[in-house]
Amino acid sequence: MALKVYRPTSPGRRAMTGSTFEEITKEKPEKSLLLPLKKRAGRNNQGRITVRHRGSGAKRRLRIIDFKRDKIGVPGRVASIEYDPNRSARIALIYYADGDKRYILAPLGLAVGDTIKSGSDAEIKPGHTLPLRLLPSGTMIHNIELRKGKGGQLVRSAGVSAQLVAKEGEYAHVRLPSGEIRLIRSDCMATVGQVGNIDHQGISLGKAGRKRWLGWRPTVRGSAMSPRDHPHGGGEGRSPIGMPGPKTPWGKPAPGYRTRRNRTSDKFIIKRRGSK
Repeated sequence: MALKVYRPTSPGRRAMTGSTFEEITKEKPEKSLLLPLKKRAGRNNQGRITVRHRGSGAKRRLRIIDFKRDKIGVPGRVASIEYDPNRSARIALIYYADGDKRYILAPLGLAVGDTIKSGSDAEIKPGHTLPLRLLPSGTMIHNIELRKGKGGQLVRSAGVSAQLVAKEGEYAHVRLPSGEIRLIRSDCMATVGQVGNIDHQGISLGKAGRKRWLGWRPTVRGSAMSPRDHPHGGGEGRSPIGMPGPKTPWGKPAPGYRTRRNRTSDKFIIKRRGSK
């Protein structure tokens, strides 16, 4: 998996890089695992914008990903590695011994023809899914459950991995990619290995149009707005923000302002991200 650099035939191409897709083995997805995906342009069920700067973009179809990995004891063969437009990671199509077909996140090193398995009797190899209590300390993992049976919710994007630091009683200590160390119940499942497509972070879009293809609309600076639209707006010409610290469009402090409201899970966080 490497990046390709485009020839500078235009200013937009000059700084553009992209994936070589050399790990992709199948171009068309499995039809039985596809669903239509309606665009919402950042709006909720009331029609209000809850995520700004979203809209347009190329048409996509949803791939049904098996985050639960609940085919316990049933071996599966990797049939293909495919592209998924809805995530940064690659996905792997698995043919199970009982005839079922499912998509999973493709970990680094997984190849067509490999066998994967879930459950307590699975080997500790990339792509295999086991409870945290059965994994040795220091193991690199991804697709980690927070509640048993709910499916993996943590560490699912391209190139990331968490580390099982220690095990103590009913809980395991897991170091997440952000640096946070968190307690997770030992009976929760996790997949061994690092998520594939590790070069994704090095991609340079090169031009604004490519950002639009991905469904992102332009972002306007607050200093270019009027005072009624943004706290940074107003003034003659280019003006300083004129306040102690930058603000969001709603007047809240922008950098370093803590917005975490979930007090119930504070007791599970041993070390916060960014703390020394």
